[in-house]
Amino acid sequence: MTLITTTGLHHLRLTVTELDRSCEFYTNVLGFEIAARSTGSADDPEVRADPWRFYGGVVLQANGMLLGLRPVAEKSERFVSERVGLDHLSFTVDSVNELELAVHRLDEAGVEHGDIIEWADLGIAILSFDDPDGIHLELTAPL
Repeated sequence: MTLITTTGLHHLRLTVTELDRSCEFYTNVLGFEIAARSTGSADDPEVRADPWRFYGGVVLQANGMLLGLRPVAEKSERFVSERVGLDHLSFTVDSVNELELAVHRLDEAGVEHGDIIEWADLGIAILSFDDPDGIHLELTAPL
């Protein structure tokens, strides 16, 4: 018996080192739009600790999903997928053709990426790359 029935992912917040750099990546490369921005600076300790001011960050949106960027990590930190927490984040695209178009867009933006890989057993194809903090991202398309 299921105790809690969920209907999908509502939002996700990522901890980032440089808000402007990450915001530019997610808006210019992945097409997210800014839904809300903090009314204060992440340099202010009160703002950094205030969820109602988005910890000094922004909330982005695309296709009904919200993605928060929280700029509280030290500038020298990098994402480590082998630690407890997030391994990677995958965004759905409509087709393998969209993955091919994404390869060109990532190339134009100077973003290193892997090859498109087909996983026939799962019925998907993926394209892997990293955001500016090294957070592992994928685009996933149905085969």
